[in-house]
Amino acid sequence: MKLKKLFLLVLICACLPMAKAQEPAPADAAATAADTLTNWQKYWKFTGLVTFNLTETMQWNWAAGGNNNGNGILACNLKLAYKKDKISWETTFDSDYGWMWAPSTAFKWRKSNDKIVFSTKFGWEFHKTWYLTVMAGFKSHYHDGYDYKIGDDKVETKTYAYNWLSPSYSDLSVGIDWKPNDIFTVYLSPVAGRITTVLQRNDDTLHTLHAKYGVPDTVNFKAELGATFKAGVNYSPVKGLKILSTLTLFTPYTKKFGNIDVDWDFAVSYQFWKVLNVTLSTSLKYYDAVNIEWKDKVGDIHNSPRVQFREIIGLGIGYSF
Repeated sequence: MKLKKLFLLVLICACLPMAKAQEPAPADAAATAADTLTNWQKYWKFTGLVTFNLTETMQWNWAAGGNNNGNGILACNLKLAYKKDKISWETTFDSDYGWMWAPSTAFKWRKSNDKIVFSTKFGWEFHKTWYLTVMAGFKSHYHDGYDYKIGDDKVETKTYAYNWLSPSYSDLSVGIDWKPNDIFTVYLSPVAGRITTVLQRNDDTLHTLHAKYGVPDTVNFKAELGATFKAGVNYSPVKGLKILSTLTLFTPYTKKFGNIDVDWDFAVSYQFWKVLNVTLSTSLKYYDAVNIEWKDKVGDIHNSPRVQFREIIGLGIGYSF
């Protein structure tokens, strides 16, 4: 709780307007700051989960095979919520970043995790637990990422897969938000815009990402108008246990209406001994415009939309609040 209060105090100090020059300074600045913090806590709620996990695998004369490797992942899921009278404002930031070291492979250092998801929504309560809401979101990566594959010649190669703003997804929508409690929210918008960007680097040795992410070769972005649905869970049933989940669906108003893009992130963590944290996180995605290379049973190669899934189990240093 001390760290949580420190976060809030820093936020207050950053947001408070500067006092006018003609106004006298308060007699007790510390007491004033404490009173302000107390008032903010009536309307603001700051929750989150921050973890740093390390794993290592070392093998000698291991008959089953495999590679020596080490992996480090830093992840956070933060939420800042404001509620006063009929006004509600929620902002979330979900991110992870990790690197893996595999000394016995062709590419010893490789990025294992890279995600940026930012969302904010502002609502006005027109009926109990129902809000007229404007929501904006952004998804991308921090920097270059590659796909690593071993070919039929047993040689491992890497292929350029993504970069900052390649791709990125920017969303803006207006809809209805239902918030029956602090745990569960459901948002539905019939007016949702999405901009998908692909900024190709000037490097002829790297294949274009336009076809992979469904953006025409002649432009760097694609704009779509459609409908979106979002549901979220932020639940702590017992002390130290936190469950987080977000499901986002989007379909465009085009000839592909009904072809739904899916983003579903789930994380459960348990903090014990104050600093240690065990986490399980999964991410499931399906984007109708994203083509993924795959090989069928007879060895033919195809490029088509596919379900993407990732699971991470980690034990490390963590803090939840």
